[in-house]
Amino acid sequence: MGVLMSRSMDANFKKQQEFMLHNSRLQMERQILMQNQMRERQMAMQVAWSREFLKYFGTFCAVATFGLTVGAIKRKKPALLAPIVPLGFVLTYQMDSAYGTLIYRMRGEAEAIMTSEHDRLDLPHGTPTFESIEKARRARSSLASFLEK
Repeated sequence: MGVLMSRSMDANFKKQQEFMLHNSRLQMERQILMQNQMRERQMAMQVAWSREFLKYFGTFCAVATFGLTVGAIKRKKPALLAPIVPLGFVLTYQMDSAYGTLIYRMRGEAEAIMTSEHDRLDLPHGTPTFESIEKARRARSSLASFLEK
């Protein structure tokens, strides 16, 4: 009778382990999907911000270029056209960021860094561990209790 009960408990235990493994895998998949959706939303907001900024900066560049050109012609000073060059570079960068291929080039460069220069991505003192976090927490809590006295 004890052997039969033991086998039943072992089978039940295995089923429970499989269920827990399935649940933890499902929870991890959901967490990965949630984090990816949050990343996509943040990137979409960044692209939208770039596009909105481009509208204002483009208008500013157009007005400044027009004003500088008129001033250079009226005063006969071609040096007044000099600010147009850096404004053009910034405008071009913003256009590339908002509507161009900048994001794809940045992604390619990031992938290359992760592949061939992975040592640049290491954190100082390595990846945080439970022990290092607990050590810092204990030090902070003992410091707080010391300061209260």
